[in-house]
Amino acid sequence: MKLTVNGTEHEVDVEDDMPLLWVLRDELNIKGVKYGCGVSQCGACTVHIDGEAVRSCQTAAADVWGAVTTIEGLGSPDAMHAVQTAWLEHQVAQCGYCQAGQMMQAAALVAENPAPTDDEIDTAMSGNLCRCGTYPRIRAAVKTAAAKLQEA
Repeated sequence: MKLTVNGTEHEVDVEDDMPLLWVLRDELNIKGVKYGCGVSQCGACTVHIDGEAVRSCQTAAADVWGAVTTIEGLGSPDAMHAVQTAWLEHQVAQCGYCQAGQMMQAAALVAENPAPTDDEIDTAMSGNLCRCGTYPRIRAAVKTAAAKLQEA
């Protein structure tokens, strides 16, 4: 089957029901996407499919309907996405394990809603868990990223 990931087309020989998470990590060696719970409850495995935030642990490879973007494809060290720069500015990460999924969820939110309220941020981000409890910094970073994107 063919998958486009971070702008590159890949041919993968996997079972149709293999979770996208394992295709990305084990077949394509893309390690930014993390395994958290395996049941779509923590958000560590969040990626974009055609710009929509989805949980890759519960998305079968055969069900992928468009281009996949992982944290590696969101931005680059030379041209970071507004969410990535806001994460650094607000020093969101502590242990860092959930951060790729958090940023992917946040990027989908600000792409859809350029000026989210605190309640809208909390609702959109509620499926992404952070064991370190950096939720106030996450909310601040989302607001900063939205403002930076509006300025651009």
